[in-house]
Amino acid sequence: MSSLDGPAGVKGVVFDVDGVLTDGMLYFDVHGESLKRFSARDGMGMAMLRDSGFLMAIVSGRNSPVVEKRARDLGVDPVILGRMDKAEALVEIARRWDCSCEELAAVGDDLVDLPMLRRAGFSAAPADADPRVLELVDLKLNHAGGRGAVRELAEVLLRAQGKFASFLERFEAEIS
Repeated sequence: MSSLDGPAGVKGVVFDVDGVLTDGMLYFDVHGESLKRFSARDGMGMAMLRDSGFLMAIVSGRNSPVVEKRARDLGVDPVILGRMDKAEALVEIARRWDCSCEELAAVGDDLVDLPMLRRAGFSAAPADADPRVLELVDLKLNHAGGRGAVRELAEVLLRAQGKFASFLERFEAEIS
């Protein structure tokens, strides 16, 4: 494990987009990229993190107005698009949040994410990530990108920090 505290010491999470927040498929029309498919369950996981005080950021090598809109809807800030030097972006995010890279989790799925994953204090990858990424990360998620991996990570982080039970109680109280 990269960090001495593992998931218990994480203050913020930095997400890659394609292959993590989405299934990695790119949809194009004659005007360029027009659609991305996001999981509502992953969105709920991000909302759970946000509501529990975790900081969240997105770093993507691609530019996409769709990602900016999704990030705004979920309260993610900053959103850094069009950046291939993701490790440097992680350092910038840590500086902005006044914390160390050791206090950040990073989630990625492909080779371009390796430097960011190495730099973060805790790293995770979806089940369908590149095998070299899966060899490196602290946590190999059971779900694929865009298909529940982010929700799974959210629950791992919340459980490690003793914050998950309050979510269960909140929703169970609403149905009883």
